[in-house]
Formats: sequence, C-alpha cells, structure tokens
Amino acid sequence: FWVKIKISLPHILLSYSFIDNTLNPDFVRKFILDYFFEERQNLKFDLYDVDSKSTNLSKHDFLGQIFCTLGEVVGSLGGRMEKSLGGIPGKKCGTIIVKAEELSNCRESVMMQFCGNKLDKKDFFGKSDPFLVFYRSNEDGTFTICHKTEVVKNTLNPVWQAFKISVRALCNGDYDRYGVFCTVIVIIITHLFLYFSAQVINPKKKGKKKKYLNSGTVSKHFSCYMLFFFLVYDFYTFSFIWFPGNPAQPTSLHYMNPYQLNAYAMALKAVGEIIQDYDSDKMFPALGFGAKLPPDGRISHEFALNGNPQNPYCNGIDGVMEAYYQSLKSVTLYGPTNFSPVINHVARYAASIKDGSQYFILLIITDGVISDMAQTKESIVNAACLPMSIIIVGVGPAEFDAMIELDGDEVRISSRGRNAERDIVQFVPFRDYIDRTGNHILSMARLAKDVLAEIPDQFLSYMKTRGIKPSPTPPPYTPPGHPLQTQI
Repeated sequence: FWVKIKISLPHILLSYSFIDNTLNPDFVRKFILDYFFEERQNLKFDLYDVDSKSTNLSKHDFLGQIFCTLGEVVGSLGGRMEKSLGGIPGKKCGTIIVKAEELSNCRESVMMQFCGNKLDKKDFFGKSDPFLVFYRSNEDGTFTICHKTEVVKNTLNPVWQAFKISVRALCNGDYDRYGVFCTVIVIIITHLFLYFSAQVINPKKKGKKKKYLNSGTVSKHFSCYMLFFFLVYDFYTFSFIWFPGNPAQPTSLHYMNPYQLNAYAMALKAVGEIIQDYDSDKMFPALGFGAKLPPDGRISHEFALNGNPQNPYCNGIDGVMEAYYQSLKSVTLYGPTNFSPVINHVARYAASIKDGSQYFILLIITDGVISDMAQTKESIVNAACLPMSIIIVGVGPAEFDAMIELDGDEVRISSRGRNAERDIVQFVPFRDYIDRTGNHILSMARLAKDVLAEIPDQFLSYMKTRGIKPSPTPPPYTPPGHPLQTQI
C-alpha cells in the first residue's frame, strides 16, 4: 500500500509510505509538520494498492481518500482521529487512523545493532527468516510502530544491520518511557543499556510446555549521539452576534447577498471553522444581542439564534450559520451594544468547571460602539480568573477606539481599582484584514490567524498559574439542560 499525503501549506515535506500485502497496514514512516493553532491546515490522504514498482500513482489501484485538517487530528481525543475512507461511490473503503503527538526538542540519536541466538525454527524446509519490529509507547498507553529491521534469510542466529534512530522517534525524549520490539513474540524493554541481552519468550509455547525456557535470545549493542501542549483539553465555544440595521437593505452589514458572505458571516466562519476542531461534540450555543423578539417586541441581549432558549446549541459552524440566517428573518434588529450580559452569560458556565478539563472561548462579532463600557470592564476583570478567553471582531466602518482598551496587550484592564488577573481579550477590526483584490478566502484566513494567535498563551497562563497538568483523556462537557454528547 501507498499512502500519499497532500498538505496545502508551503515548505512541508511530501512523503510516501509502503507496506506489502495486507488489508490492515500499520505505516512506519512519520511526517513531521509545523502546527499552527490559529491556521486552518488542510490535509488529504490518498490510499493506493501497489501493482508495480512505478512511482506513478495512476499505475496503481485507488482505494480511497479522506480530507481533514491538522487541527482535527490534534484536537481529537488523545490525538487519535479515525475516519472512513471515501472517494469511490457506492463502496465501503475501510477506515484510516491518524495519530498526532507533540514532539520534544530532544536532539539525541541512538545507534543500535541487534543479533539473535538459537531462535525457534519456523520454516518447514529451512530455518527461519527473522526480523524485528519496534513499537514506541504513546502517552495514552497505546503503541505505534517506529522501526522495522530488514529480514535475514534462513538462519536461527541472525545479525541485523546497525541502524540509527532519533530518541525523539523512539520515545519522544522520555527515557523512562518503555518500548516494544518483536518478531513473532513481544519483549518489553524498560531501560537502555550499552549492552543488553534478553530472552525471547513465545507465550503460546510457554503456556503449553512446563519445561519451556525460551525461544532463543536477542542481544543489543547501543551508542548515543548528540545531535504536541494544551491539546488534551476540550474547548467550548460560545458565539454572540450583535444585530443592528435592516438586513433587507444592501447597506446593512447583515445583508444576505446570494453571491457572497456578509461581514458577520465571514468573521464567524473564519474563526469558527478553526476553533471547532478543538470542541469534542461540535455543538455550539449561538446567541444574538441587540434585537426585538417576536411576538411582543421585547428587547433582548441574550436570545438563541435557533429560536430555542432552552437548547441554543447548533451542530457545527454550519449549524450556527444556518441559525444566524434564520434569525435575521424573525427578529427586529435594535441597539444598544451591551457586552456585559453576554460576558457574564459565559462566565457562569466557566465558573462551574475550574478543574482544567474545559476551556471556554467567547466569540463576539459586532459593528457597534460599546454602550456599557464600565460594566463590561468589570465583567472582564471578574472573568479573568476563569478558564475562558474572549475574542471580539469588529465589522464595518465604526470607530472602535474604545474596544482597544478592552484588549489588555499594553495596559492590563482594570475596574474599581482592581486589575484583571491576566489578559483574556483579543480585539481586531475585520477591515484591517480585507484583501484589496476581493479575495474573501484570503481575508478570512488573515483574520483567523491574528485573532486566534493569543489563545494558546491565554490558555496556558490559566493552567500554569493553577498548577493544572494535562490529562490524556478529558471528560466531555455537558452543560446544564443539554443532552449528553458521546465522545468517540
């Protein structure tokens, strides 16, 4: 089998892996990618059945493909993503499993040479054709193949060629992490030595024969040469959209142009499509503020875009977009622009879970000048001690000078003489990222990259100040009154 990986980023290695004659391949080759939380990094995996030695993929049988993002892989539970292969209409193509682990900065490499002595005879007309397979232990307790030796033909006393492997590939720089190597049997190596000899144990033979000692030994000579952070947590995203102006008018920023997204939709899609990769159930509460609601025209600063206040959750960012468009047809847009109610809304959720298993991100999209600055500053100061961050995207031509005060990059925000514990707000005006040639995809990518750049540091600052260490299997978050979401 060949796996071809296409990556829509410059300066990334394009590599191939090959495994012979199996329906359940376990690929050895690893791909080292630069990971950027704030960018959408698209991946494509193509699977082929090898029919010849040609490197021209059109000469081989296409077996299926998947599309995903690097964020999807990294954000999956335990860094393990499993997806069904597609690309062949009407046919089940199997599944592919992709695992990701953050690499350490270890620069050591190890030179090893193994030999066997008096191994079991396995061939009917000969001796054995032994080879070794090495597995590294992952952080979640599973194992991943990291090296395979050549096959030494027709011998019970093989000497395999020496090979060099990086300590990062072998154990990610963790010398206390054990590994596995095997032929037909499996031996656990708990430490590395300059010289090592271990008995080869065949569990089946050991269970049948009382006087069984071993199936030979494997010896090793060894020399040493000097030459994926916050991702185990579950992100929970809230979206709030301010509703001013008449969406039926082309001059409105909410105008639903049949040929392109409006400014609100572009901002929502740009940020949401990246951040959703880190939400376990992809269910997002989406609310609006600044509108008169039917049937009595009541002014609200916290109304569900999907019209269901008991369950404001939308399925993925596409679900949020659909709810947003539907709400434009039912509510009457109205001011003023009050931020404190929406910040307090999310803060109540964040205050209920402080063990580090969940982190909350509030996305506010607005084109109005803030009306309740004093109350908003107090809400932000109170929220700074909670596991949450606030992203504010300003759309339209309004003056957003007051918003810059909320973004505490230069001067930490304060209220009533009390400073915020940490900076949790990132504000950007969308107009600064609009491409002059009219390329909306480029505009959205620029916005997302900048607006999400501070999230990792904000996240880590909360965890570090509270001494919270990563857990490989975070529990799913189920908000009050929301049905339990299954994590797969």
